[in-house]
Amino acid sequence: MKSIKFLALLLVILSGIVACKKDSPDTYESDFNRAEMLVEYRDVFILPAFSNAELKSDRLLQSANNFTANPSSEQLILLQNAWFDAALSWQSACMYNFGPASEAGLTKSLQEEVATFPISISKLNNILSSGSWNLSDFNRDARGFYAIEFLIFDTLNSAETVLNRFQNPTTSNFLIALCTDLKNRISTTKSAWNTYSKEFVSNAGTDAGSSVSIMYNEFVKSYEALKNFKFGLPLGLRPGQTSVDPNLLEARFSHKSFQLAHEHFIALVKIYRGINENKSFKGYLKTVTGGEALVTSTEQQIAILLGQFDALDQNLDMQSRIQSSPQALIDIHTELQKNTKNFKSEMSSLLGIAITYASGDGD
Repeated sequence: MKSIKFLALLLVILSGIVACKKDSPDTYESDFNRAEMLVEYRDVFILPAFSNAELKSDRLLQSANNFTANPSSEQLILLQNAWFDAALSWQSACMYNFGPASEAGLTKSLQEEVATFPISISKLNNILSSGSWNLSDFNRDARGFYAIEFLIFDTLNSAETVLNRFQNPTTSNFLIALCTDLKNRISTTKSAWNTYSKEFVSNAGTDAGSSVSIMYNEFVKSYEALKNFKFGLPLGLRPGQTSVDPNLLEARFSHKSFQLAHEHFIALVKIYRGINENKSFKGYLKTVTGGEALVTSTEQQIAILLGQFDALDQNLDMQSRIQSSPQALIDIHTELQKNTKNFKSEMSSLLGIAITYASGDGD
């Protein structure tokens, strides 16, 4: 008799536990179609981004060939414009460091191989003096977009200084080698996506190896890179820094740092929102418990940041501004930091997607 009473009591307790679970579902339970979201990201964002970067890097190579064949002020302006177009296009592709763009053996991610900054002036000068280079070594700070920038821009905007630099045939040959390497790396990645794209959209879970998880983690990493490397470090705001350091800026020789950072932020916002909101991270959030509130908070923060970027002259020279009156740039960094918890900790928690990369960044 006692055993029957005990069994009945146990059943009551178990049924209560089950009822509690039904009343308190995991926040990331959702019928959201992640596979459709991945198709949208692939077709609307990723493939077009790499195609555009390939096109612009090819035009940069063509312009470099034209310039080295006939160095002139007119050809230099065309070359500089082609470089800026290519660097600008890269801001919409730099966050897709997975699949064909991920690390492989001794090769780092495509972002690290083609867009490492700051570049090493000493390494580049050694290359130019020796006439010898290896674009497959570990010296990623001596190739890519910002090594090219170093060769074709002068911080004082002196065309004469740049043209004199190219009186040395080694400089011309190195420029062509850099532009060719840049174009080939981007083209190789873009071509590899033709095979990888099916695998990408078929792996629609949220576990650490899924496409959703990998893409989300690279999205957050790219956001933190924008905040920390394009603003925090040059402004002297990172732990251990005691002063500003404009030499750490992206694109400091061309004075295009602010425009590239602005484009980078816009590209990240587009990924979050999507073109079709119902097939985006934002739309995904709206289907989970607590997601609507996070979307509202995130959109408020995005609006603040877009307003701050738009309020500044798009031709703003970050290098001189950091040294003279940096407060507006510090304010952008502050608001980027505030939004970190939205894009990172809160979004990760609500969607049940773990942060899998090493990050010492505070939320």
